[in-house]
Amino acid sequence: MTVFIVEDDLILKRELMKILKAYGYEAVTTERYDEMVDTIISSKPDLVVLDVNLPLCDGYGILKQLRQNSAIPVIMLTSRESEMDELMSINLGADDYVTKPYNAQILMARIGAVLKRVQPIEQTLLTYKELSLAIEQNKVTYGQKSLELTKNESRILWLLMKAQGNIMSRETLMNELWQSDVFVDDNTLTVNVNRLRKKLEQIGIEDYIHTKRGQGYSI
Repeated sequence: MTVFIVEDDLILKRELMKILKAYGYEAVTTERYDEMVDTIISSKPDLVVLDVNLPLCDGYGILKQLRQNSAIPVIMLTSRESEMDELMSINLGADDYVTKPYNAQILMARIGAVLKRVQPIEQTLLTYKELSLAIEQNKVTYGQKSLELTKNESRILWLLMKAQGNIMSRETLMNELWQSDVFVDDNTLTVNVNRLRKKLEQIGIEDYIHTKRGQGYSI
């Protein structure tokens, strides 16, 4: 597994690369911030660790461009003092975030959890209520229209489609998405579901995901 690091602090970058290699990952990086998105995509990493505060452009800009061209999993490194960093990261399509200064074991647990949930699962194509999801491509199709989802959005939709109309609790979804003992803000799931709904509306399908107050979600 290859992890691409986007971090301008050289000391932190070296430490992170050392930790990743100790955990069996291949760590790659670059100093060319003006060509960062193209470099990341061409490197074909399994995951990107992306700092918010960078020279030339911030991590949000890079994340936004990545999401326009790729569904590569992204974990953002955010400031502990700013909840806005966390909200912005999720809204722009990050798969997870870790606050700085971070605990190395927590970061490795988050990386492992994200990579685990984006691995191919037993069914590659699901269809329910005229909507089809190609899980390996994170591609959803309705009629003649298709679009690409993030890993989290794809996983949420897959789980709900598998339930075939039965209610899935928020706790079950969060456990399936973030298989870790690290605390995850409950609002993170809400943001992902709302973003998924908006994407489905782009291809002409509305009210596909229903909120069951006090219970969870169903389709």
